[in-house]
Amino acid sequence: MAASLTFFTRRRIRNGAIVALASAMLIAAARLAETTLHDTRFVTGWILIVLIAGLALFDLRRRIPVLPLGDASTWEQVHIYAGWFTVAAFLTHTGFGLPDGPFEVALWLPFVAVAISGTVGIWLNRMLPRRMRDHGPRELYDRIAVRRAEIAAEAKILAVDSARDTGSITIADYYQKELSAYFQGPRNALSHLTGYHGHLHRQLQQIRSLHRYVDAGGRAILDRLCELVEAKDDLDYQYAAQSAMRLWLFVHVPLAHGLLILMVVHAVLAYAFRVGA
Repeated sequence: MAASLTFFTRRRIRNGAIVALASAMLIAAARLAETTLHDTRFVTGWILIVLIAGLALFDLRRRIPVLPLGDASTWEQVHIYAGWFTVAAFLTHTGFGLPDGPFEVALWLPFVAVAISGTVGIWLNRMLPRRMRDHGPRELYDRIAVRRAEIAAEAKILAVDSARDTGSITIADYYQKELSAYFQGPRNALSHLTGYHGHLHRQLQQIRSLHRYVDAGGRAILDRLCELVEAKDDLDYQYAAQSAMRLWLFVHVPLAHGLLILMVVHAVLAYAFRVGA
């Protein structure tokens, strides 16, 4: 494990240094050209278009994994660090300033949105799968609802039968008031994504507080309900994490493709005005 961490750390340092050096060279070259009264916007603009088009190829590699286009992990690394270099190219192209016209705003805002969503995507794809390993066996996304229904059915049977088995309605009454709705659908998505577990601890504490009101058989039922609550909470975590990663793709990819189209239109208009001038 330590060796793996060392490898990943070395890789991040190496790739980060390459991006930092390339960015510094690009910025320095643009500043030097400006001092000699050369307009670098067309050069940096084409660099941006090529970079964004290249980044869009990662989506093609992800959608068609059988194509002989290289290892997906390598593509992901190139995508991430090329993305950071694209930010440097964008800042260079815009002169590190804010847009001053409607069309510039129409380009600036989508680029910022793509950059922010890409950064969020790095966090989602790095942190959430790692955390999911701490929340039970990973379930396929389409199987989560089925497994949730199975847990809910067992919890309901336990609660209904508890009145007969224990001679008390304590468990059935608590289930009806507190657990019935909980088992019916996903809950606490925001808490799961932020890593907060207070809701689970409170729920388990409430169930265990009923031990003093029931006999040994009732306590066994309550212990099983705790296990089902924890299993349901693990499913809710996996559902929240996988939904977040899917939603991120539906946001980031269309934004990136739309940005590429806008940049091509921008390049055509820029050349048209240059020729007209």
